[in-house]
Amino acid sequence: METSEPDMPRPRGGAAEVFKVFARLGLSSFGGPLAHLGYFRDEFVTRRGWIDDAGYADLVALCQFLPGPASSQVGFAIGLGRAGYLGGLAAWTGFTLPSAVALTAFAFGAGRLRGAAGEGALHGLKLVAVAIVAQAVLGMARSLCPDAPRATIATTALLAMSVFGGSLAQLATILAGALAGIVFCRPEAKGVAMRAGAPAVSRRAGVLFLAAYFVLLALSFAPAPSGSVALFDALYRSGALVFGGGHVVLPLLRAAVVDPGWVSQDAFLAGYGAAQAAPGPLFAISAFLGAAAGTGPGGVAGAAVALLAIFAPGMLVLLGALPFWNAIRARPLSRAAMAGVNAAVVGLLAAALYNPVWTGAVRTPLDFALAAVGFVLLVVWRTPPIRVVAILAAAGALIGLAG
Repeated sequence: METSEPDMPRPRGGAAEVFKVFARLGLSSFGGPLAHLGYFRDEFVTRRGWIDDAGYADLVALCQFLPGPASSQVGFAIGLGRAGYLGGLAAWTGFTLPSAVALTAFAFGAGRLRGAAGEGALHGLKLVAVAIVAQAVLGMARSLCPDAPRATIATTALLAMSVFGGSLAQLATILAGALAGIVFCRPEAKGVAMRAGAPAVSRRAGVLFLAAYFVLLALSFAPAPSGSVALFDALYRSGALVFGGGHVVLPLLRAAVVDPGWVSQDAFLAGYGAAQAAPGPLFAISAFLGAAAGTGPGGVAGAAVALLAIFAPGMLVLLGALPFWNAIRARPLSRAAMAGVNAAVVGLLAAALYNPVWTGAVRTPLDFALAAVGFVLLVVWRTPPIRVVAILAAAGALIGLAG
């Protein structure tokens, strides 16, 4: 049995390098999973060239198909492609640790942002998300929708998601994009090559990872006494059965920890509010829940158990899918389908730019002006995203103080 895909590139960096970059992103990536994808594109496609736009869109499309937190899976795959398995672990750790530490501290009673200045700063961070996602849509549309067929696929995806919405509609839109690509994008697909930075995972390893995912999922439904095992099982089920990631996981988490009485409804809502103010993945709310839960070890140990449990299924299923994904997309027909999928991903991001990113942040003409300033800083002046975060958060705080 072959142990790797023959045309997959080998890792070209070190885990320490990957950790450093993702830790900085973990400290500055506000705005939820859609904004995270924009931050990642700016950092790894535009600035560092670790992966190209088409390869990045491929990863985004794959992770939208899989259960788990899509932005964290994309980050893990980028780290994996850069520095192997240790690189993937370094990417996940660097991106997740800042928010996990903050939310664990909140479980111990750390204060939240309060008052006009604090609420204004949080609103400024929402406006950062508008600018980041708009930049991602613009850049990806230029490279992935350069002709009429692909622009039409992207526009159709935008219309579909605007009318229907939801994770099931998202999956259906990506599938429709693949079919449209097969029909309309074959000439364009001839020039599509294997993507730089595609992670190398052997098929044998992929089968083992998929087996681990399903075995742990089956075990999570087995009766377990209260304690660390029960906490792990509940959080693993939540991570394994959610598609779309982000806010979609919250109802599952509530059923997992509030219904059995491990965390009160008020505490759960307080943790959700704190997660909105934290950078990094929303799945890091699990650290708060594990630390505050009335079952398991509680505290830092409980946070670690819950954090590993909710992220593990998404990473296992990603590692299991990657080697087969690479083999499938190497074929001409598959490349045509991926051209359509890439265009559909642009439409999905464009729809998300309006709802929930725009509708949740832009409420006044001044909000629009600040979002436009952030967009110009990113696109025209090439300002690092962390500086744009600081500028708009400060502007929001000042506006809040001014009433």
